[in-house]
Amino acid sequence: MMTSGKKGLMSEINVTPFVDVMLVLLIIFMVTAPMMTHGVKVDTPQTTHEKMDIDAKSIIIAIDANRQVFINQYQLDASEVGERLPTILDVRQTREVYLKADKSLPYGLVMNVMAQIREAGIEKIGMVTEPQPVRKDPER
Repeated sequence: MMTSGKKGLMSEINVTPFVDVMLVLLIIFMVTAPMMTHGVKVDTPQTTHEKMDIDAKSIIIAIDANRQVFINQYQLDASEVGERLPTILDVRQTREVYLKADKSLPYGLVMNVMAQIREAGIEKIGMVTEPQPVRKDPER
């Protein structure tokens, strides 16, 4: 015996909870995204090359004006770079790093850190600089 269909199966999906969760996630990502772009403040030298895009997953070794060395945002002594870098690279599975050094640092300190990076087995070292501001030629 069939019923008249008043208590049939509901075939509609309620998407309201899904939309609510997605809007909350959107707001969380919008608030936290600017915080993820902060790094170590380093006054890099300016050069006349075009700006190069650095992958967000790349390892950046920064040396600030106070001679503090950072791997991404983790501070360590300059003498520990060679020891700690291989363990960090095994996790990230990359074989290249970017070196970002303050322009006021002595050349020897930067070369010492580069030598430790090479001894850790890294063959590709990218030097990070800032592009010079474009000068507008006065009209003739």
